[in-house]
Amino acid sequence: MPEIAPLTALSAARFERPDILKRLAGASRQLAELKGVAASMPNQSILISTLGLQEAKDSSAIENIVTTHDELFRDAAFPEDTSNAAAKEVAHYRQALRVGFEAVRDTGLLTNNHILQIQSELERNSAGFRKLPGTALKASDGRTVYTPPQDPGVILDLMRDLERFMNEPHFDADPLIKMALIHHQFESIHPFYDGNGRTGRIINVLYLVKEGLLDIPVLYLSRHIVRTKSDYYRLLQSVREHDTWEEWVLYMLSAVEHTAAAGIETIQAIKALLFDYKHRIREQYKFYNQDLINNLFSHPYTKIEFIQHDLKVSRLTATRYLDKLTEGGFVLKQKIGRSNYYINRPLYGILTRDAMRAGET
Repeated sequence: MPEIAPLTALSAARFERPDILKRLAGASRQLAELKGVAASMPNQSILISTLGLQEAKDSSAIENIVTTHDELFRDAAFPEDTSNAAAKEVAHYRQALRVGFEAVRDTGLLTNNHILQIQSELERNSAGFRKLPGTALKASDGRTVYTPPQDPGVILDLMRDLERFMNEPHFDADPLIKMALIHHQFESIHPFYDGNGRTGRIINVLYLVKEGLLDIPVLYLSRHIVRTKSDYYRLLQSVREHDTWEEWVLYMLSAVEHTAAAGIETIQAIKALLFDYKHRIREQYKFYNQDLINNLFSHPYTKIEFIQHDLKVSRLTATRYLDKLTEGGFVLKQKIGRSNYYINRPLYGILTRDAMRAGET
């Protein structure tokens, strides 16, 4: 198998084929609409909290770290409960995404230091880039299908090349095409002992934020990859064996187009529900305020302590608010151990409907 070459060794002209340009136009159009719809939300941090958790779940599922939505939302409400290891792993992913987004937003760059921070949040260690040989990718039957670079110096050189490719405008191709190339290169370098797939999928959306194609990280490709997993791995490997970069780029552009379209639908549904809750709660309760609405939509499962913190009220007052909202049908009161939590059921329905259609939980 040939050694990995820097991406700058590729010719940008090879991606100017009519089929790629047509797919690029569709993906760019959907992505621009997604950016606009997200910007129309009164509080975009709601999307980072809720949709970020969805991406964390789906990206982790690709690595066989599987949890249900209910387990995930309960863990977000009660992180002190250490019984669900998979939910903890997913929570680490969401935190890694947030750390990466803040770094890109603050610096306007996507550097190797940022990537190291992301992977450290995911794996909860500071092992850094691989320094020992032995990493190989295996098929389900145990066969070794790909051996990434083993020499620490080569890994470091390739990651430095990748960092330059991500941050310097010397490759004359659309950012969506560059994102596809970056993702493949990162996964082929496989620079970490663990967490490469999840880190690579975080890099995808952060690169688009860096390029200004999104304001916040709301394009989450993992659901599409989960559903087309065999194609994803087949095309990754085909580039390594047969230099089929064009087919890989077409796959990734299709993933962007489909994912952006689904994201638009989800955000529009969340926005409509938010305004419905805002109108009806304001009409029915004197304690209405925007912080309350933000709380109910940032936490699919909220609790008394969250209301206390976000609204700056006493525990007694927070309890009264949530009990009134329960009576009004805005939330469903549930119990875990000695504690109560409150489910925004319509929001839960929006966030889980794609999974329900696919027969997931």
